Amino acid sequence: MAGVVLLVVVLSLTGVITARRLSAIVIGITVAATIALFWVLLSSHEISAVEHSRVVSFIPMFIASAVFWSLFQQQSTVIALYADQRLNRSIFGWTMPPSWVQSINPIFIIIFAGVFASVWTRLGDRQPTTPVKFAMGTIFMGIAFLLFLPFSGGGPNSTPLLWLVLILFFFTMAELFLTPVGQSLSTKLAPAAFHTQMIALYFLSIAVGTATAGTLAGFYDPAHETPYFLLIGGASIGVGLLQLFGRRWISLRMGGVR
Repeated sequence: MAGVVLLVVVLSLTGVITARRLSAIVIGITVAATIALFWVLLSSHEISAVEHSRVVSFIPMFIASAVFWSLFQQQSTVIALYADQRLNRSIFGWTMPPSWVQSINPIFIIIFAGVFASVWTRLGDRQPTTPVKFAMGTIFMGIAFLLFLPFSGGGPNSTPLLWLVLILFFFTMAELFLTPVGQSLSTKLAPAAFHTQMIALYFLSIAVGTATAGTLAGFYDPAHETPYFLLIGGASIGVGLLQLFGRRWISLRMGGVR
């Protein structure tokens, strides 16, 4: 560990690691770590055929999770900038601070987390399978970004506050479909000999997504934002649809895990 810290310090002082390159470096490191960890699990002789199949089934859900986080984490970058420069924050003559926009998603979580839990409990075995929940999470995130399009290219104060509230409502729906089941899924699919490593893979999906969010935010240009929202939103929906279409293939390899 001390050697790693020393290496990072040296690379930073020599200009190899800079703030501009940091997200790309993190993406490279986490992707390399992900590939290596999947390879260790899938090539191990300590896992059974069923466990091997379950690890394979986690790959598309790892991708969906990374895509979700790459959009969701833009709340602190693109959404914050948008709230400051484009949002009409005037309420009966009072101007809401742009930082308050960051509290909208947590408020929705408080309101709807219990609702989702109650619905899943009531549905029991009739509730959507985990691959479907992951697919819906990425699809809802994509829809949220496409909802920016009606007001894209506008000037200051051109986007109504309630419209951004609607967008962040879709952020919340996406989060509640995917994040509550993510870590639980990794423990259920984990081989007995690699329980901790499987949980690490789930957190690596968050790391990949969060770092990618930083890189993607660098491409956001308020003057030419329509292509950004269209491509990002469309790509997320595309990943979700692929996950949805492949749900039976994934479920079969989950070995009885829902």
